[in-house]
Parts: sequence; structure tokens; C-alpha cells
Amino acid sequence: MSAISSFEVIYLVKLRRIELPLPTQEWLREALAPSGIESLSITAEIAAASAELPEYHKDPADRIIIATALAYNAKLASVDGLFPLYSELAGRLLS
Repeated sequence: MSAISSFEVIYLVKLRRIELPLPTQEWLREALAPSGIESLSITAEIAAASAELPEYHKDPADRIIIATALAYNAKLASVDGLFPLYSELAGRLLS
């Protein structure tokens, strides 16, 4: 999971658009540890790659998520309807 996903979840809680059953930091620990999902760091190269992606998606966080998956050669699970437009994600996008 791209580290930016943690930001997105916690920011949505702050905006009161979603609710979590636990305090945010506790929820984050509980969501990652037992699931085997690891948080993938955002590097300068990932940030640059996200800026170079085609302009299908205007949300910088989503572009960072895509660039993170590409940099780590990771599978990407998303319900975002714009992600399939990125040919770079061919074979990596889980539906």
C-alpha cells in the first residue's frame, strides 16, 4: 500500500467523510500488521514519476498511488474508474 493511502484515509476522517471504529493511528496499525500489507515509501523518483503520468487523473494522491505500484512492481487494488485508463498498470490492476 502506498504511504499516501494512509494520508487519504486519515484526511477523510478529519473531513468527517468517513468514520473509523478506532482512533486513526490505532486503526492504521491494526489495518496493516495482521493483514500482511506493508506501507510502501514514497521516494523522490515516485513523486517525479507521478507527475509524468498521463493526465487521466487530476488527484495527486491517486497519481502517487499509481506511481508507487509501478515503482515497487506491485499489484494495485482500486475501484477508481480512471485507473484502468493507465496502460502502465496493465497486468497490475486488480478489480
